[in-house]
Amino acid sequence: MKSGDIPVLTRLSDSHHAIRSADEDVRGRKVTDRSGNELGKVGDLIIDEEEHKVRFLLLEHGGFLGIGEKKSYIPVDAVADVTEDHVRIDRTREEVADAPEYDPELVEQSEFYDRLYTHYGYVPFWGTGYVPPRFPYHP
Repeated sequence: MKSGDIPVLTRLSDSHHAIRSADEDVRGRKVTDRSGNELGKVGDLIIDEEEHKVRFLLLEHGGFLGIGEKKSYIPVDAVADVTEDHVRIDRTREEVADAPEYDPELVEQSEFYDRLYTHYGYVPFWGTGYVPPRFPYHP
């Protein structure tokens, strides 16, 4: 992949890929911000099928029994720690709440990802100088 090219990303649950070990699968774990405030849970992982790497956590939060639930994309670069029950990110609740929302009817996927990385202050995975994070694991 050349710098500037953004591959098509897909949900892990919609792909033919699987996490190597159940211990490495963070889906369903609670997500907390850097102060320990609970934000929601990891609903899915967004993967780059070309490079077989996880690029985003799909955070599910709010609502009741799936009604009114919001979904936010968090770059895996924000993951600070992973335990048996939790994924802690190095950002605040406010930063997550203020993140751009993805609506395929309103914005193209590549434009959304670019805005998302800008919002969180990380170098995009397709950009020059990108260093892959430690978490989560690769499918």
